[in-house]
Amino acid sequence: MSDFDQELDARGLNCPLPILRAKKALNDLNGGEVLKILSTDPGSVKDFDAFAQQTGNELLSSTEEGSEFHFLMRKNS
Repeated sequence: MSDFDQELDARGLNCPLPILRAKKALNDLNGGEVLKILSTDPGSVKDFDAFAQQTGNELLSSTEEGSEFHFLMRKNS
């Protein structure tokens, strides 16, 4: 069992595309479900933090693995 419901591959995309794709993906999820986002844009760390605060979605984790950034975001209900 994975710790997320859907995965979004935004690698190779630059701001604001990872956020826009994540917003669209979150709209397709039910409240409480978790979206995993993969990104290579270093600016996405600040972007997803701000996005979570603005939208009320919960940023569960933000990790860096090599040149990739992985985020887990729970959709607010």
